[in-house]
Amino acid sequence: MNLQPENQLGIGKKSREQLSKVVREIQGTITPMAVSETLQLTPSQSAKLLAQWNKTGWVSRLKQGCYIAVPLESSHSDVPIEEPWVIASQLFSPCYIGGWSAAEHWDFTEQIYNSISIMTTRQPRKKEQIIRDTHFFLRTLTENRFFGTKIVWKGSVKVNLSDPTKTIIDMLDNPIIGGGIRPTVDMLSAYFESSYKNEETLVDYATRMENGAIFKRLGFILETRYPQSTRLIKACKAHLTSGNVKIDLKLKCPKLVTKWRLWIPEGFEF
Repeated sequence: MNLQPENQLGIGKKSREQLSKVVREIQGTITPMAVSETLQLTPSQSAKLLAQWNKTGWVSRLKQGCYIAVPLESSHSDVPIEEPWVIASQLFSPCYIGGWSAAEHWDFTEQIYNSISIMTTRQPRKKEQIIRDTHFFLRTLTENRFFGTKIVWKGSVKVNLSDPTKTIIDMLDNPIIGGGIRPTVDMLSAYFESSYKNEETLVDYATRMENGAIFKRLGFILETRYPQSTRLIKACKAHLTSGNVKIDLKLKCPKLVTKWRLWIPEGFEF
Protein backbone atom coordinates (compact mmCIF):
# COMPACT_ATOMS: atom_id res chain seq x y z
CA MET A 1 0.00 0.00 0.00
CA ASN A 2 1.52 3.31 -1.10
CA LEU A 3 0.69 6.25 1.17
CA GLN A 4 2.58 8.82 -0.86
CA PRO A 5 -0.31 10.56 -2.74
CA GLU A 6 -2.32 10.92 0.46
CA ASN A 7 0.70 12.30 2.28
CA GLN A 8 1.38 14.87 -0.41
CA LEU A 9 -2.15 16.18 -0.15
CA GLY A 10 -2.02 16.14 3.62
CA ILE A 11 0.64 18.77 4.30
CA GLY A 12 0.03 21.49 1.73
CA LYS A 13 2.35 23.47 -0.52
CA LYS A 14 4.03 25.62 2.16
CA SER A 15 4.67 22.66 4.39
CA ARG A 16 6.13 20.70 1.47
CA GLU A 17 8.50 23.58 0.71
CA GLN A 18 9.57 23.69 4.35
CA LEU A 19 10.10 19.93 4.41
CA SER A 20 12.15 20.08 1.23
CA LYS A 21 14.48 22.65 2.79
CA VAL A 22 14.79 20.64 6.00
CA VAL A 23 15.66 17.41 4.16
CA ARG A 24 18.11 19.25 1.91
CA GLU A 25 19.95 21.06 4.70
CA ILE A 26 19.77 18.70 7.69
CA GLN A 27 21.79 15.51 7.50
CA GLY A 28 21.02 12.51 9.69
CA THR A 29 18.48 12.98 12.45
CA ILE A 30 15.98 15.83 12.38
CA THR A 31 15.27 17.60 15.68
CA PRO A 32 13.08 20.56 16.61
CA MET A 33 16.20 22.63 17.30
CA ALA A 34 17.64 21.86 13.85
CA VAL A 35 14.31 22.69 12.22
CA SER A 36 14.14 25.95 14.18
CA GLU A 37 17.54 27.00 12.92
CA THR A 38 16.78 25.96 9.33
CA LEU A 39 13.32 27.50 9.03
CA GLN A 40 13.70 30.36 11.55
CA LEU A 41 10.83 29.06 13.67
CA THR A 42 10.35 28.84 17.42
CA PRO A 43 11.05 25.46 19.05
CA SER A 44 7.33 25.06 19.71
CA GLN A 45 6.46 25.71 16.06
CA SER A 46 9.15 23.29 14.92
CA ALA A 47 7.92 20.56 17.25
CA LYS A 48 4.36 20.96 15.97
CA LEU A 49 5.58 20.87 12.36
CA LEU A 50 7.53 17.67 12.96
CA ALA A 51 4.54 16.11 14.67
CA GLN A 52 2.42 16.96 11.62
CA TRP A 53 4.99 15.51 9.20
CA ASN A 54 5.24 12.39 11.32
CA LYS A 55 1.47 11.97 11.39
CA THR A 56 1.25 12.26 7.60
CA GLY A 57 4.22 9.96 6.99
CA TRP A 58 6.82 12.43 5.71
CA VAL A 59 9.19 11.88 8.64
CA SER A 60 9.52 8.93 10.97
CA ARG A 61 10.02 9.22 14.72
CA LEU A 62 13.02 7.36 16.16
CA LYS A 63 12.49 8.58 19.71
CA GLN A 64 11.09 11.67 21.41
CA GLY A 65 12.27 14.78 19.59
CA CYS A 66 14.26 12.82 17.00
CA TYR A 67 13.14 11.96 13.48
CA ILE A 68 14.44 10.83 10.10
CA ALA A 69 13.07 11.72 6.67
CA VAL A 70 11.02 9.11 4.82
CA PRO A 71 12.37 8.56 1.28
CA LEU A 72 9.95 9.48 -1.50
CA GLU A 73 10.07 5.95 -2.88
CA SER A 74 9.11 4.36 0.43
CA SER A 75 5.66 2.80 0.66
CA HIS A 76 5.49 3.23 4.44
CA SER A 77 6.95 5.45 7.15
CA ASP A 78 8.61 2.70 9.21
CA VAL A 79 11.82 2.97 7.20
CA PRO A 80 15.15 1.33 8.12
CA ILE A 81 18.17 3.41 9.09
CA GLU A 82 20.34 3.93 6.01
CA GLU A 83 23.39 5.45 7.73
CA PRO A 84 23.47 3.93 11.24
CA TRP A 85 26.85 5.49 12.10
CA VAL A 86 25.41 8.94 11.45
CA ILE A 87 22.29 8.23 13.46
CA ALA A 88 24.33 6.74 16.32
CA SER A 89 26.69 9.73 16.44
CA GLN A 90 23.71 12.05 16.80
CA LEU A 91 21.52 9.95 19.10
CA PHE A 92 24.26 9.17 21.62
CA SER A 93 26.52 12.24 21.30
CA PRO A 94 29.10 12.88 22.63
CA CYS A 95 30.30 9.51 21.39
CA TYR A 96 32.46 7.67 18.90
CA ILE A 97 32.24 4.44 16.98
CA GLY A 98 34.57 1.97 18.69
CA GLY A 99 35.15 -1.65 19.63
CA TRP A 100 34.41 -4.26 17.00
CA SER A 101 32.80 -1.70 14.69
CA ALA A 102 36.02 0.33 14.55
CA ALA A 103 38.02 -2.89 14.21
CA GLU A 104 35.97 -3.78 11.14
CA HIS A 105 36.68 -0.37 9.67
CA TRP A 106 40.44 -0.72 10.22
CA ASP A 107 40.41 -4.28 8.78
CA PHE A 108 41.44 -5.90 12.06
CA THR A 109 38.74 -8.52 11.72
CA GLU A 110 36.77 -10.32 9.03
CA GLN A 111 34.07 -11.29 11.48
CA ILE A 112 30.67 -9.76 10.83
CA TYR A 113 28.99 -8.25 13.87
CA ASN A 114 25.25 -7.61 13.97
CA SER A 115 25.45 -4.52 16.16
CA ILE A 116 27.29 -1.21 16.23
CA SER A 117 29.65 -0.58 19.12
CA ILE A 118 29.31 2.93 20.54
CA MET A 119 31.50 4.58 23.18
CA THR A 120 29.61 7.43 24.82
CA THR A 121 30.01 9.76 27.78
CA ARG A 122 26.27 9.45 28.40
CA GLN A 123 24.68 7.08 30.92
CA PRO A 124 22.00 5.33 28.85
CA ARG A 125 19.40 3.36 30.74
CA LYS A 126 19.78 0.49 28.29
CA LYS A 127 23.25 -0.59 27.17
CA GLU A 128 21.80 -2.46 24.20
CA GLN A 129 19.20 -0.71 22.08
CA ILE A 130 17.39 -1.66 18.90
CA ILE A 131 16.18 1.17 16.70
CA ARG A 132 14.55 0.23 13.39
CA ASP A 133 16.15 -3.22 13.40
CA THR A 134 19.59 -1.68 13.94
CA HIS A 135 21.33 -2.90 17.10
CA PHE A 136 23.43 -0.45 19.11
CA PHE A 137 25.82 -1.72 21.79
CA LEU A 138 26.61 1.15 24.17
CA ARG A 139 29.44 1.49 26.63
CA THR A 140 29.97 4.52 28.86
CA LEU A 141 33.37 6.12 29.24
CA THR A 142 34.48 9.10 31.29
CA GLU A 143 35.46 12.32 29.55
CA ASN A 144 39.17 11.84 30.24
CA ARG A 145 39.03 8.63 28.20
CA PHE A 146 37.45 10.38 25.23
CA PHE A 147 40.55 10.72 23.06
CA GLY A 148 42.29 8.98 20.18
CA THR A 149 39.55 9.52 17.60
CA LYS A 150 39.52 10.15 13.88
CA ILE A 151 36.94 11.87 11.72
CA VAL A 152 35.40 9.74 8.99
CA TRP A 153 32.83 10.95 6.51
CA LYS A 154 29.50 9.28 5.96
CA GLY A 155 28.09 11.20 3.04
CA SER A 156 28.43 14.83 4.10
CA VAL A 157 28.35 14.08 7.83
CA LYS A 158 31.39 13.81 10.10
CA VAL A 159 31.47 10.82 12.44
CA ASN A 160 33.93 10.19 15.28
CA LEU A 161 35.73 6.83 15.11
CA SER A 162 38.40 5.47 17.43
CA ASP A 163 41.78 5.48 15.71
CA PRO A 164 43.55 2.10 15.22
CA THR A 165 45.53 2.25 18.47
CA LYS A 166 42.63 3.53 20.59
CA THR A 167 40.47 0.75 19.15
CA ILE A 168 42.90 -1.83 20.52
CA ILE A 169 43.37 -0.07 23.87
CA ASP A 170 39.61 0.22 24.41
CA MET A 171 39.23 -3.52 23.84
CA LEU A 172 42.07 -4.32 26.24
CA ASP A 173 40.37 -2.06 28.77
CA ASN A 174 37.09 -3.93 28.32
CA PRO A 175 37.31 -7.06 26.12
CA ILE A 176 33.53 -7.24 25.84
CA ILE A 177 33.57 -4.50 23.19
CA GLY A 178 35.84 -6.72 21.13
CA GLY A 179 33.47 -9.65 21.48
CA GLY A 180 35.60 -11.23 24.24
CA ILE A 181 39.29 -11.72 24.88
CA ARG A 182 39.89 -14.26 22.09
CA PRO A 183 38.69 -12.06 19.22
CA THR A 184 40.37 -9.11 20.94
CA VAL A 185 43.69 -10.98 20.81
CA ASP A 186 43.12 -11.76 17.13
CA MET A 187 42.47 -8.07 16.45
CA LEU A 188 45.60 -7.12 18.41
CA SER A 189 47.55 -9.51 16.17
CA ALA A 190 46.07 -7.89 13.07
CA TYR A 191 47.07 -4.49 14.47
CA PHE A 192 50.63 -5.69 15.05
CA GLU A 193 50.82 -6.92 11.47
CA SER A 194 49.42 -3.69 10.04
CA SER A 195 50.96 -0.35 9.16
CA TYR A 196 49.07 1.18 12.10
CA LYS A 197 51.24 -0.48 14.74
CA ASN A 198 52.80 2.09 17.06
CA GLU A 199 54.27 0.87 20.35
CA GLU A 200 54.83 4.37 21.76
CA THR A 201 51.21 5.31 21.15
CA LEU A 202 50.03 2.04 22.68
CA VAL A 203 51.87 2.82 25.91
CA ASP A 204 50.76 6.46 25.88
CA TYR A 205 47.09 5.59 25.37
CA ALA A 206 47.17 2.79 27.94
CA THR A 207 48.71 5.18 30.49
CA ARG A 208 46.09 7.85 29.82
CA MET A 209 43.30 5.32 30.38
CA GLU A 210 44.42 4.96 34.02
CA ASN A 211 43.53 1.26 34.17
CA GLY A 212 46.35 -1.08 35.15
CA ALA A 213 44.38 -4.05 33.78
CA ILE A 214 45.27 -2.89 30.26
CA PHE A 215 48.99 -3.37 30.87
CA LYS A 216 48.39 -6.71 32.60
CA ARG A 217 46.39 -8.08 29.68
CA LEU A 218 48.70 -6.60 27.08
CA GLY A 219 51.88 -7.80 28.78
CA PHE A 220 50.57 -11.35 29.16
CA ILE A 221 49.36 -11.49 25.54
CA LEU A 222 52.62 -10.10 24.21
CA GLU A 223 54.76 -12.51 26.21
CA THR A 224 52.61 -15.38 24.92
CA ARG A 225 52.30 -14.35 21.28
CA TYR A 226 55.03 -11.79 20.66
CA PRO A 227 57.94 -12.55 23.03
CA GLN A 228 60.23 -10.65 20.67
CA SER A 229 58.45 -7.39 21.64
CA THR A 230 60.84 -7.00 24.55
CA ARG A 231 60.67 -3.21 24.79
CA LEU A 232 56.87 -3.17 24.93
CA ILE A 233 56.79 -6.06 27.40
CA LYS A 234 59.23 -4.15 29.58
CA ALA A 235 56.97 -1.09 29.45
CA CYS A 236 54.00 -3.21 30.55
CA LYS A 237 56.01 -4.52 33.50
CA ALA A 238 57.00 -0.97 34.44
CA HIS A 239 53.33 0.02 34.60
CA LEU A 240 52.21 -3.04 36.54
CA THR A 241 49.83 -2.09 39.35
CA SER A 242 48.85 -3.97 42.48
CA GLY A 243 45.86 -6.27 42.59
CA ASN A 244 44.77 -9.17 40.41
CA VAL A 245 42.31 -8.86 37.52
CA LYS A 246 40.56 -11.28 35.18
CA ILE A 247 41.68 -11.42 31.58
CA ASP A 248 37.99 -11.42 30.62
CA LEU A 249 35.23 -10.52 33.07
CA LYS A 250 32.81 -12.85 31.27
CA LEU A 251 34.96 -15.98 31.72
CA LYS A 252 35.66 -18.26 34.66
CA CYS A 253 39.29 -17.59 35.49
CA PRO A 254 40.54 -19.86 38.30
CA LYS A 255 44.24 -19.76 37.36
CA LEU A 256 46.42 -16.88 38.49
CA VAL A 257 49.46 -15.82 36.44
CA THR A 258 51.31 -14.16 39.29
CA LYS A 259 53.87 -12.51 37.02
CA TRP A 260 51.12 -10.44 35.40
CA ARG A 261 48.66 -10.50 38.31
CA LEU A 262 46.13 -11.87 35.89
CA TRP A 263 43.42 -14.47 36.35
CA ILE A 264 42.95 -16.68 33.29
CA PRO A 265 40.79 -19.74 32.42
CA GLU A 266 42.21 -23.19 33.12
CA GLY A 267 44.17 -24.46 30.09
CA PHE A 268 43.76 -21.08 28.41
CA GLU A 269 45.48 -20.79 25.04
CA PHE A 270 45.25 -18.22 22.25
